[in-house]
Amino acid sequence: MKAYLVEKADGPFREVEMAKPQPSYDQVLIKVHACGVNPLDIKIRAEKAAHAKQPLPQVLGLDMAGVVEAVGAGVTAFRPGDEVYGMVGGVGGLQGTLAEFVAADAALLAHKPKALTMRQAAALPLVTITAWEGLVDRANVRAGQTVLVHAGAGGVGYAAIQIAIAFGAKVFATVSDNKRSIVEELGATAIDRYAAVEDYVTQFTGGDGFDVVYDTLGGPVLDASFAAVKRYTGHVVSCLGWGAHLLAPLSFRGATYSGVFTLYPLLSGMQRAHHGHILREAAKLAEQHKLKPLLTPQQFGPDNIAAAYDLVAKGSTGKVVVEL
Repeated sequence: MKAYLVEKADGPFREVEMAKPQPSYDQVLIKVHACGVNPLDIKIRAEKAAHAKQPLPQVLGLDMAGVVEAVGAGVTAFRPGDEVYGMVGGVGGLQGTLAEFVAADAALLAHKPKALTMRQAAALPLVTITAWEGLVDRANVRAGQTVLVHAGAGGVGYAAIQIAIAFGAKVFATVSDNKRSIVEELGATAIDRYAAVEDYVTQFTGGDGFDVVYDTLGGPVLDASFAAVKRYTGHVVSCLGWGAHLLAPLSFRGATYSGVFTLYPLLSGMQRAHHGHILREAAKLAEQHKLKPLLTPQQFGPDNIAAAYDLVAKGSTGKVVVEL
């Protein structure tokens, strides 16, 4: 099969011939149609993501959508010809998805939503799982709550807005001024990313704070989240809780905090079936037109993978997908 190999830090994508993988027990062999590109992929290519445990040379790519080619013994949920999507490789020494075929743990997969194209479906797994683990698994988001999502026009933020709204929450999102319409079209209230915390907490919650705050940026934004959450019952979630932070502002509000590390099931083998469960639930929302990705207008194929990665590195509005 053809695969696209990176051999050194920030090196080119070299087309190579590799042995076509064969599905082992509980695995599915997938013909990859589309591969999502995430900021994490950029860091892995640059060898700046030690937590992903993916040393070069390697085939990169975490997300994909494609068609089942074959199934291993023990697989009953899928059969050849099924359209599937998932976050299946690209970390922990697992082959990535920038290849004609990938063998994946069936537990990580779900049937692709029929309402979405392969390109759209390939954009969803990592960001959707990350958003879901924070909002649903950790914060137990529910109807009537107020939810603040930081960087609502980003990949995780865009998914989080839609999931929170689908669960009946009233959603607010911080964004740059030129991206207000992106979150407003989803039904969220836009907040200027540079606004003072105390100002928007007063304006939108009467000073009480938000029931759930999802930080997708880390650093000072996580510190701001501690100051924006509701006293006693509020919950802050972060998928980028790097660095050192003072917990006193959170403690003074009597609120709670949870971290999200979406890669752990891939790295450890633990709770992989939960990823499949999340993607099945996400597929239901997509079929109801309650969940969709924000895609870049630019389209990419095997001949311009490097350009796709460069766009993500520079900062794209919308997810970048390579169609194979």
